Amino acid sequence: MGDQNTDNSAAASGKRRHATLFSNRFAFILAAAASAIGLGNLWRFPSLAAKYGGGAFLLVYLILVVTFGFTLMLAELAIGRKTGKSAIDAFRSFGKRYAIIGVLTALVPVIITPYYCVIGGWISKYLVVYLTGGGAGTADGGGFFSGFIASSGEPVLWTALFIVLVMLVVGIGLEKGIEKLNSIVMPVLLLFVIGISIYALTIPGALDGLAYYLIPRLEDFSIATVVAAMGQLFFSLSLAMGIMITYGSYTSKETNLEKSVRQIEIGDTALALLCGLMIIPAVFAFSGAEGAQQAGPGLLFITMPQVFATLPFSTALGAVFFFAVFFAALTSAISLAEAIVSFVMDRLGFSRRKAALMVFVGVLLLAIPPTLGFSDWGNATLTIGSADMTILDIMDFLSNSILMPLVALLVCLFVGYWVGPAFVKDEVEATGGVHFKAMTLFRVMIRYIAPAFLLIILISSVLNATGIIAL
Repeated sequence: MGDQNTDNSAAASGKRRHATLFSNRFAFILAAAASAIGLGNLWRFPSLAAKYGGGAFLLVYLILVVTFGFTLMLAELAIGRKTGKSAIDAFRSFGKRYAIIGVLTALVPVIITPYYCVIGGWISKYLVVYLTGGGAGTADGGGFFSGFIASSGEPVLWTALFIVLVMLVVGIGLEKGIEKLNSIVMPVLLLFVIGISIYALTIPGALDGLAYYLIPRLEDFSIATVVAAMGQLFFSLSLAMGIMITYGSYTSKETNLEKSVRQIEIGDTALALLCGLMIIPAVFAFSGAEGAQQAGPGLLFITMPQVFATLPFSTALGAVFFFAVFFAALTSAISLAEAIVSFVMDRLGFSRRKAALMVFVGVLLLAIPPTLGFSDWGNATLTIGSADMTILDIMDFLSNSILMPLVALLVCLFVGYWVGPAFVKDEVEATGGVHFKAMTLFRVMIRYIAPAFLLIILISSVLNATGIIAL
């Protein structure tokens, strides 16, 4: 315990890498919400809800958000704000033996960002196709999409353009880049999602899809429902990626962390539900329950264009939809890249622009293999169990199925046992006049419930990805 106090003192006295902070609490909440509202909410959340009991899944998810999600997000933000550093140096501030947690945390965005930008490039391509009036050509049952990703040059070009846009925003800086973009993009994204959701409900048969999405089906409820909802939390709340630690380091002591986390949870969950309303009723009307359970690229790039093709104003509707998807992908990619730039600034002492340039080159180089994994490098697959994984699949498996649950588990052990949850209470109450109301919940979750669930998530994710079990 004496070691613990020394480490906490070292962390508390650590110098902040820079004077940059979010300009206000709203800017912080908007940035955190923008990070969380990405492709996971668009192509994963709706399909999981449809597959695992509709309203039953939503109820389980909401309970986990306000308990498990609250605990992990608050822990990461507190670590970042207390130390004023990104993941590697933040954990190192508590003692050199904890640096490995920071290294593993830093690996997550390093692996995710390149292939996330590949998908961002695909979205950019579809957006331009719809804006130029060619959307009807994408609704051919998958031929357009397969032909596009199987080509050698064009996907690389779109990926590179997407990375350039991401790194330009990150390179400009926190207030003039990330904050300003979020203040413009997030309201537009919200309007687009609400507008498409309302329109989707007017499609004949869509109300049956709405009932399928929202009404609990207890016969579909199982332990797999809980595991799926737990797994979705990582994507929906940007946990175990180093993002919240980085954003915590940009947050002033005047910001009420507990209240802010609750507001981020509300905003992200509301948008996740809206994303489901935007997609599930329309897809259900088009292809029934089986189509509503589809996820991933197939849902976004094959099924949705087919849905649009059956509707009035299909080109305009498709353009608005892919604008919304593009903005969601862009804001999340910016947060991932910001976490990496923050690591580089901390470890190498680079200026923001120099760090952003270095990260741009690295992300571009790492994005080439998953881009070409569907064309020139298509034979570079890995068979695990019954699954044949492309390069993109392998990167997704390493980050999402292994590293993220492992990092979250280590964060729970770090805060719950090795350092102690009292430092989170101290950090929350460092804001004048604030009392940590949920300390009892936090302590129980971080020490007992969250680690047990995370161990289950880690084991089941690996077994599911390898085909040993099916969730």
